[in-house]
Amino acid sequence: MDTSTAQNNSAASGAAGILRDVFGGLDHGLSFRLWDGTTLSVGREALAIEVTFPSLDAFKRVMLNPSADAFAEAYCDSVIDVEGDLFEVMKVADSMETVELGTIQKFKIALRIWKLAE
Repeated sequence: MDTSTAQNNSAASGAAGILRDVFGGLDHGLSFRLWDGTTLSVGREALAIEVTFPSLDAFKRVMLNPSADAFAEAYCDSVIDVEGDLFEVMKVADSMETVELGTIQKFKIALRIWKLAE
């Protein structure tokens, strides 16, 4: 395995951990597909929704402010892709609104994001 592949796998692994930590407690969960093909499901009731982060930069853009609004804006700007039924997506968005991250948590997540290898 070359260095860039190892860094990419490490970044995807770190990103998956961040997604689990932030969204693991969602009532209405979803799946994520990362730029390296890694997929993971988060939340208690996984709905048939998949969010695709095509790049580490896309992940960073959304996850530095992990909210339903950030996902919606990134989707409208074609930075991420969202597959699934619109009504199910709305359930997940409502569930995301219940995620409350304190200032220290946000800071720790931001540090983890910036440490992800390019």
